[in-house]
Amino acid sequence: MTQTDDARLPLHARTHDDLLRRIRAGEWPHDVPLPSEGELAAEYGISVGTMRRVLGTLTSDGLVERRQGRGTFVRRAAFEHSLARFFRAGDRVPASRILDRQRVAAPADVAHALGSSGEVLHLLRLRLLDDEPYLVEDIWLPLPAFEPVAVAALDDLGDLLYPAYERLTGLVVAAATEDLSVVTASADDAVVLGCADASPLVRVERSARSVTGQVLEHRISRGPASRFHYRMEIS
Repeated sequence: MTQTDDARLPLHARTHDDLLRRIRAGEWPHDVPLPSEGELAAEYGISVGTMRRVLGTLTSDGLVERRQGRGTFVRRAAFEHSLARFFRAGDRVPASRILDRQRVAAPADVAHALGSSGEVLHLLRLRLLDDEPYLVEDIWLPLPAFEPVAVAALDDLGDLLYPAYERLTGLVVAAATEDLSVVTASADDAVVLGCADASPLVRVERSARSVTGQVLEHRISRGPASRFHYRMEIS
């Protein structure tokens, strides 16, 4: 039986806390379901009903999700098409090219966003559609947690970084906060994106978090305002 040691807590609370510990430790990769309710109940020595209650709480808290016919999985936020909400891309995932990767002293705003100062890993990334520049991104990652990303072959990072983070570091991005604003293209952005100096860009600032609320990544994406599109259904 695997449980936390505080016998003062109700049994379902102890089971919940221990399952949460195991989720945070990365015991179940993205493609591996948790054991069934019956198997977990037997492991913890509790009733199936109590285990169902525990899993229900973890589901309500956004930590696990039930997939019909497949089981219960640790929840991972789906970011594959998140920027496509704002920059017309349809269902396509833009290609990715890392233009620069280096360890740097964290700028003040990055240190504040990550909740830590000192050295960070900075990635300058270009996203492309049909081989045309689509977005340019500044990405900051805390060190030493992301040291494996700092030394990995660039081709090993792929077009989607969050699966690479999990594969290389075991850290799972579960949620994020985004802020949108309009800025003008710097000279560097204009060169990379192939647009005129000072042309309008849409800026998306994102802080990505783990299941524990720890900020794992601070990212600023910029793309031409001419491609910007936003739609919301209101009822």
